This record gives sequence, C-alpha cells and structure tokens, in this order.
Amino acid sequence: MLKMLYPCEYVESVFAIDYHKLYGKGYKGVIFDIDNTLVHHGEDSTSETDKLFQMIHGVGLKTLLLSNNNEERIKRFLKNIDSLYICDAQKPGVTNYLKAIEMMKLKKEEVVVIGDQIFTDIWGANRSGIASVLIEYMRYDDETRIGIRRTIEKMILKFYGFSKSCQNRIGDILLEPIDKTEAG
Repeated sequence: MLKMLYPCEYVESVFAIDYHKLYGKGYKGVIFDIDNTLVHHGEDSTSETDKLFQMIHGVGLKTLLLSNNNEERIKRFLKNIDSLYICDAQKPGVTNYLKAIEMMKLKKEEVVVIGDQIFTDIWGANRSGIASVLIEYMRYDDETRIGIRRTIEKMILKFYGFSKSCQNRIGDILLEPIDKTEAG
C-alpha cells in the first residue's frame, strides 16, 4: 500500500530538475501542481517561474497545470505563462490526470507529474500510471507549524528512504551542481 504513495523521484525543487535530461529520457510533457510546488500558496507567478516555463518550452516539453484551485487562481498564475491547465481537478482522482494526457496529445509514458503533496499529486499520478516527482514543498523561513498531513508525509518519506528499489526510477534528472571553484 505504501508504494502507491512513493514518488519515482524526490528532489529539492522544480529548479533543481534538468528538463533537458527529462526530454532525453523520452518525456514530452510535464504536469505541474501550482501551490507550494511552483510558488508559495496563493502567490502569482514570479519572474523566475516565468523563465522556467520559457526554458521548459524551449526544450520541447509541453506543460499543463493540474490544480485543485479554481480557474480564476490559475489564470492569475498564468498571466505571463502559456500553458494548458485543468482547474478544480479533484486530485488524487484519476479522471483529470488522464484528461491532462489527452489534452497534451501524449502517452502516459511520455508524461511526468511534478508536485509537492504525496496524498494528491503523487498518489493521483501513481494511480493513473504516470511517472511522478515529489519536490520539497515551499515554506517560508519563519514557518514552523506544519499540518497533520505533512507530518504523515514525513513518516511516509522515512519508509521511502529505506526502499531503494522505489527511488530513482526515472534516473538522473538533476541539474549538475556548479563548481564554484572553477566559476570564480
């Protein structure tokens, strides 16, 4: 049962992923969650996020936002981004994950889901047969309180850490770290 909650990959942020490598592995589309994945909860897109989407599209990847948020919230986020979207997605239900693939005109094995929540993003992707990447959810430095769901997710990630066969199922997708001794 726990394996249905395990991501294929677990990374620090959407900015730590090498989208060229994803493309090289045969992925042609990325389904993103918004809140605490791309920006802090409720925030508009940032210039950094806008540039990320430009780069992703430049690589040749399609994007789609799959969010439980309403359409007004998503359109506000997409002000400077050209992407497909599905609002009120009812994640982790399978229906809109499959609809997203259909909208992107891709196959399941050509798409990866990236999100911050195990019980919505990852579970829904896994139930739909789509590769999943969990990112560490975005928090402000002064945030100390986490909810019960995040506490349970931490426990699941402990078990995930012991299950080596469930990790790195997509393979090397991280950006290469910059060697500051050579750069400077």
